[in-house]
Amino acid sequence: MSTPPPVKSPADVPLALAEPVTRVGPRWIGLISLANLALWMGYFGPLQVLLPQQMEAVAPAGKETALAWVTGIGAAVAMVSNPLAGALSDRTAGRYGRRHPWTLLGALAGGLGLVLLAVQGTVAGVVIGWCLAQAGLNAMQAALTAGVPDHVPVRQRGAVSGWIGIPQTLGVVLAVVLVTTVVTTTGAGFLMIGALVPLCALPFVLATPDPPLPAGHRPPFSAGGFLRGFWISPRAHPDFAWAWLTRFLMQLGNAVTLLYLLYFLTDAVHYEREFPGAKAEDGLLVLILIYTVAVILTTVAAGAISDRLGRRRTLVTLSGAISAVPAVMLALWPQWTVVMVAAAVMGVGFGVYLSVDNALITQVLPAAAGRAKDLGVINIANSGPQVLAPVIAGPIVASLGGYPVLYLTAGALTLLGAGLVWKIRSVP
Repeated sequence: MSTPPPVKSPADVPLALAEPVTRVGPRWIGLISLANLALWMGYFGPLQVLLPQQMEAVAPAGKETALAWVTGIGAAVAMVSNPLAGALSDRTAGRYGRRHPWTLLGALAGGLGLVLLAVQGTVAGVVIGWCLAQAGLNAMQAALTAGVPDHVPVRQRGAVSGWIGIPQTLGVVLAVVLVTTVVTTTGAGFLMIGALVPLCALPFVLATPDPPLPAGHRPPFSAGGFLRGFWISPRAHPDFAWAWLTRFLMQLGNAVTLLYLLYFLTDAVHYEREFPGAKAEDGLLVLILIYTVAVILTTVAAGAISDRLGRRRTLVTLSGAISAVPAVMLALWPQWTVVMVAAAVMGVGFGVYLSVDNALITQVLPAAAGRAKDLGVINIANSGPQVLAPVIAGPIVASLGGYPVLYLTAGALTLLGAGLVWKIRSVP
C-alpha cells in the first residue's frame, strides 16, 4: 500500500472515521488526481463537444432545446445518484474499504453509459445513455470527493484541493483534444472516453489504502432513517447550508455561462466566418487551453495561501468578483479577441475558487460518519445548476435579450454567491 501513512486516532474511533492528522504524500495525490482526470474527461468531453455535436446531427432544427433536455435530465439523475452513492459508501463495511468499491463500480458504469451513447441516433436514446453515464460518474465522484476529508488533514486541504482541481480543467482540455483531433467521429469520441474512465481510475483503487469500516460501526438500517439522513437541517447546521447555497449560485453562474458557449462562438462571435476553413470547435479548444493554463497557474497557489492564512472566505469572495468580469465582457463585446481575454480571466477566478471552496466545505461537514453523503448533498449544488441553467438560459437566448442578457445574468449570480460566503461563521 502507498501513502498516506496510517491516520492517528483515539482507540475507540475506527480508522475509517478518524480525523486525519498525517499529511498525504505525492503518490496518493497523483493517483487520486489521475482518477479525477478520468472523471472530468467523462463529464466534459460529452458536455463540451460530443453531446452538442450529437444533437446537431439528431435534431438540427431544435439543437438548443434538445441539448437542454439531454443535459437537464442527466443533471437531475446526477442530483439523486451522487448523494445516494455517497450514503451507501458511508455504510459500506467490507474488506476493500468504503470508497474504492464505489469508485470502481462508478467508473465502469459511467464508461458503459458513454459507450452506449456512441450508437444512439435519437434524442430519447441519447437521454438514456447520458443518464446511465451520469449515474456512474456521480457514484465515482461521491467516493473520490470523500477521499479528501477521509485522508487529508485540514491544514493541507487547500493545497491538495488545488492539485485535485487541476484535473478538473485539464480533463476538459484532454477530452476536447481527444474528441476533436485524435478521433474524427462523435461515436469514436464516446468510445475513447468510455474506455479511459475506468482505466485511469483503476490505479487509485488498487494502489492506495481505504480503511474498512468495522461492521459494528455501521448504523442500523431503516428506510425512513436512511431517507431522512439526506435532509441536513439549516437550523442545526447553518454553515453547511450557507456553503451549499454559495456553491449552488457560483456553479449556476458558471453553468449559464458555459451551456451555449459552442453556439455562442458560432452564432454571436461568427468564428467560422472570421476564420474561413476553421470550425467553432477549434475556437472552443483554444478557449479551453487559455482557461486551463490560467487555472493551473492559480489553483494550487491559492489553496496553499488559504492554508497558510486560514482565510477561506476572503478568497472565495475574490474569486467571485474576478469570475463576474468575463461574463460582462462576453455580454458587451462578442469579439474573438475579447473572448480569449475573458477565458483567461475566468480561469484565474475559477482557479482561486476551485481549491479554496473545496477546502472550506470539508470544514463544515456535519459528521465524519456521513462524509460522502454530505459531500453528495453538496454536489447537488454542482449538478442542480445543470438542470436549472437550461431553464434560465434557453428562454433568454430565444426571446429575452439573447446572449448579452444571458451573460449579465451569469455575472450577477456569481457575485451573489460569492457574497453569501460571509454568512458562514465557523471558517475564517
